[in-house]
Amino acid sequence: MELIVDLKERSYPILIEKGLINKVAYEVQKVFKGEKIFILTDENVNSFYGEKVMSLLQDVGYEVKKLVLKPGEETKNYRCVEGIYNELLDFKLTRSDLIITLGGGVIGDLGGFVASTFLRGVDFIQFPTSLLAQVDSSVGGKVGVDIARGKNLVGSFYHPKAVLIDPEVLNTLKPRFFNDGMAEVIKYGCIKDKEFFYELKKYKNKEEVINNISTIIHSCCRIKRNVVEKDEKDKGDRMLLNFGHTLGHGIEQYYEYKKHTHGEGVAIGMYAITKISEAKGLTKVGTAEEIKELLVQYELPFETDVKIANIMEAISLDKKNIDGKLNVILIKEMGESFIYKTDTRFFN
Repeated sequence: MELIVDLKERSYPILIEKGLINKVAYEVQKVFKGEKIFILTDENVNSFYGEKVMSLLQDVGYEVKKLVLKPGEETKNYRCVEGIYNELLDFKLTRSDLIITLGGGVIGDLGGFVASTFLRGVDFIQFPTSLLAQVDSSVGGKVGVDIARGKNLVGSFYHPKAVLIDPEVLNTLKPRFFNDGMAEVIKYGCIKDKEFFYELKKYKNKEEVINNISTIIHSCCRIKRNVVEKDEKDKGDRMLLNFGHTLGHGIEQYYEYKKHTHGEGVAIGMYAITKISEAKGLTKVGTAEEIKELLVQYELPFETDVKIANIMEAISLDKKNIDGKLNVILIKEMGESFIYKTDTRFFN
C-alpha cells in the first residue's frame, strides 16, 4: 500500500508493506543518492532490528553509523540533542547525507528535530517501529523535543523523504505499547471516521486486529495525510488531530512521563474532555460512554488519579492556544470533530 503526502516540492511517499524492513536498502536508494547514513534508534528496537538494517544498508555500499539511545520520553530533551550533534560531527555527516530514525515516536520526533536543525537541515527517512508512530507521529512533519514546562514545546515542521512502515515489526512490541498505539487509532475514528470507529468495535480479539493491521494503519495514515495537506502548519483543521492531547499531555507531564504512556494519556484525555463537553451540551449524550467502551475493549485506561486543577499550567501552555484563547478539540458526535475556542474555565 502506498500513499503520497502531496506538499508540492516537499511531497513524500508513505509505504505500508509487511516485510518492508528486508527491502530497506532498496527503498532508501529510491530517495537517497549520497554516501553516508546515520541511524538513530533506541536499545529496545536495536536489539531486534538495528544490526539488520545497518548491514542491509552497508551491503549496498553506504557508509553507516548507528547511535543507540535509552528508550522512553526522558530521552527527548536538549541534552540528548547536543550529544547527537556531536556524534554527527564525529561521523562528518554533511547536508548531502541522510539520517534514518528507526524507532517509535520518541526517536522519530527527536531524530527529525536533529535532522531539521543540524547544518540547517539534513534529509531524513522515518522508519517507525511502534504502532503509535506508524499511525500518527511519523506522518506530517512535526518534530521536536520536550522541555521542563511541557511536551513538544520546542520543534519544527520538517518532512521526511519517505515513511517506511512494516507492520510485521509490531510483533516484537510488548502488549502495553501495542495498546498505546491503539489509542491514536481510536482517535482517528472519533474525529473523522465514524465507520472506522465502529469497525474497531467489531474486532473480537487482538488476533483479528493483527490480521487487519495493514488496513488499520492505512486508514489512519490516509486521514492524517488528508488533514496535513489542507493545514500543514497546524493553524486550523490540523489541530483536530490533537483530540485528547491537551489533557493527555498534562497528565503525562504531571507524572513526569513515568506512569502513563502517551497513548494512555490520550485515552484518558479523550474520555475526560468528552464527558465535560457532554455536560455542557456540546456533544451528543452517550458519546463519552462509547469512547470508554472501546478504550476498555483495547485495554486502555479511561481515568487517572490526577485532578484537572493540577495540570492547568500545562493546559495553559498548550500549543493550540492562539491569541489568548484556549482551543480545545471536541466532537459533536462520533466522527465529527470541531475546534472550540474557550479559556481554562472550560475545565472547571
